[in-house]
Amino acid sequence: MTQVGEDGTVDHRGDALPTLTKASSKVRLDALMSVPQPRWDRAIPGSPGWTKFAFVLLRIVARGQFKSMTHEGLDRLDHDRGAMCCAWHVNALMDPLTIMLTHPSHFVIGGRHDLVTRPILSFWTRRMAVQPVVRKAELLRGGFSKEEAQNLNGRTLLNLARGISHGHGSALFPEGTAHDEAHMIRFRTGPMRTVLAAAAIAHVEGRPLPHLVPVGLHFRVRHHFRTDAHVEYGEPIPVELGDIPADLLAAVKRNDWSEPPVESVTALRDTLTPKLRRLTPDLATWDERRALHALAHVRARREQRALPDWRSEVMAARAERDALRPEEDRDVDAIVPAPLSSPAFHAADAVARRLEVHGLDGRDIDEKASGLRRTSPMAAAGAMARIVLFLPLLPVFLLSMGIQSTLGFVKGNSTDEGVDARTTYHFVFALFASMIVWPIVAGGLAAASYFGGLLEPSGVPELAAVGFFLLLFPVFVLSGWSFAWAWDGWVVLRGGLRRSRLRRRHGAAFVQELQALHAVLDG
Repeated sequence: MTQVGEDGTVDHRGDALPTLTKASSKVRLDALMSVPQPRWDRAIPGSPGWTKFAFVLLRIVARGQFKSMTHEGLDRLDHDRGAMCCAWHVNALMDPLTIMLTHPSHFVIGGRHDLVTRPILSFWTRRMAVQPVVRKAELLRGGFSKEEAQNLNGRTLLNLARGISHGHGSALFPEGTAHDEAHMIRFRTGPMRTVLAAAAIAHVEGRPLPHLVPVGLHFRVRHHFRTDAHVEYGEPIPVELGDIPADLLAAVKRNDWSEPPVESVTALRDTLTPKLRRLTPDLATWDERRALHALAHVRARREQRALPDWRSEVMAARAERDALRPEEDRDVDAIVPAPLSSPAFHAADAVARRLEVHGLDGRDIDEKASGLRRTSPMAAAGAMARIVLFLPLLPVFLLSMGIQSTLGFVKGNSTDEGVDARTTYHFVFALFASMIVWPIVAGGLAAASYFGGLLEPSGVPELAAVGFFLLLFPVFVLSGWSFAWAWDGWVVLRGGLRRSRLRRRHGAAFVQELQALHAVLDG
């Protein structure tokens, strides 16, 4: 049975539409129609200077936001042709961000309509030529008329298609909205329609046809600060010339948008769906993912294999899933996969639940998978060193990052956009608020130093004040990174305390649960 949303609005299939947030419910059609158009006669579709500056800032903040960000599979792609990247959507703006920061091409970007109308954020999205998209959720709730939505979306999809046809990358999310499920929800057709139009434009203008790229986005805990991220580029899906109808070719010659035939769109969607599913957990619940990761850790220790990083853990958990439910056994028509079941899985679930209750995971199991590991003296000393090294920079951090960190934390924990948007607010406040706060703080410190006579010994106090002002910015960056490293140190120490508490209170029960899992695996 379909469960409807809070206001009961459903689409033509009877599926519940996402409830609109305050931001997405505010419709400003005049502002949307005035969004700058991308440029295809240069390597960067938006403003080159602003885009390059934005990516410098994005990389700086991402280095503090994520403990690790790795990627694989770019060697599978032909970078001489455009790419429509498609991924599941569980982490709001972090999803397109991780793709854009790991893919070598400059992207033509499409996004929810309020991205180009929000204060501060719109300053950047407009300069990066982000193109607004009206979702069915806004259309069916009356935010737009059908004609307005079609005109706006037609222009946006045509711009995205033209950018892809010129060899740029783009990322759209077939589910159409961010969600909290451990599996993909029903696909919308925007990415497939766009890449077909891009192929038509590329053919007409004599360029290589683009391909559709399934992308796996893996976050250890998506709503945690300093989580691990891994981006997995799958085998690209080529768009064949035979998939492009004559009327679509004629329309793009007129620089117009024409809907691709349903058969071509559906065929491309049906090709993408299983490939993209495989690059996600594709499980009924997040509890199942937690159990698979615990099972992967225990099996690796039994076989004396290391799972040294997040990427290896993701692949090991996928192997466990595929062993329990081979890919050919997956019901292709079912949105929610059947729950996993086996004696080993249920035993691993008990282990994972015990760890989860105490804020731990499979990494906290010892080398023989017989109990909990202990924090080594070297690890504890390294953690303490990170914290101690941060302390001299604490006043700088509070001056330069205190306001935006507090605002990001408060807003991220109170937003009506769900847990998937939590780290987006952390990131956005760290990025955009810093651009306002840092010049003010740096200017105040430089002015105080100048008028206080602290720069007189330099002989040229005016020049020294300017130099001091500029020098403060890398110091602010260093203070932010130092805080992140200190946080990592605290996590190491906190993990030791949590393991000690679990060992003291429920250690015997945990050992028994591990022994039960070993018994099943031995059998």
